[in-house]
Amino acid sequence: MRQDQSDGGARRAVFSPVDSRARVDTVVRRLGDAIELGLLADGEQLPGESALAGQLGVSTVTLREALMALRQQGLLITRRGRGGGSFVSLPELPAEDRLKARLRGWSTEELRDLGDHWAALSGAAARLAAQRTEPEDLRQLCRTAEELRRAEDAPARSRLYGRFHVELAAAAQSARLTREQLALQGELGALLCLVLADDPCREEVADRQREVISAVQDGAHETAGTLAERCVRESTARLVAVRLAL
Repeated sequence: MRQDQSDGGARRAVFSPVDSRARVDTVVRRLGDAIELGLLADGEQLPGESALAGQLGVSTVTLREALMALRQQGLLITRRGRGGGSFVSLPELPAEDRLKARLRGWSTEELRDLGDHWAALSGAAARLAAQRTEPEDLRQLCRTAEELRRAEDAPARSRLYGRFHVELAAAAQSARLTREQLALQGELGALLCLVLADDPCREEVADRQREVISAVQDGAHETAGTLAERCVRESTARLVAVRLAL
């Protein structure tokens, strides 16, 4: 059975080699971001240490230190014995007061700058996806958008929103864009919980995502790019508004 391009591309980006100069922190960020976005499922077993170190292009010593750090963060658990190994443990996202405290660490100028970068990445990904993919390659992207529409709680909505943009980059068949989106969503963290808790906002975002997918399916690359950028800019503007209200 053929695997969806966006689904396979996003996961390949997670397990692709990290920068040759990478240290433990780089591996921790890569795997941690993938776990928090749900690209690695709760309870999923990671490849064995030797295999995973080979996939990421790091030494087993570096990998073991990274796995230890992830366990300390509550993102992995280790089981011993037969059938043992490292397993994903999906974390609870921070409570609203902790999220607001984190948001206070960003100035409005920094948030707008991050939003510009995010919009550029998503716009480029949507344009390329419209030129490069077939409709059947977008099944995972469609599922993620539909899950967002049905999601009841803000943490799930935040994860799904971030995952959508990573999978959109994967649909563009660009490993670099996918890795950039993965890192950016990790930087944003759970902050979008503060805007996606609002049901009308969730509905509007879901509508925007559906429009992006439709444009990509139609091969309308400029329209797809513009819609993806608009989706990001509107979300960023909401986050800036929350920051100003603090």
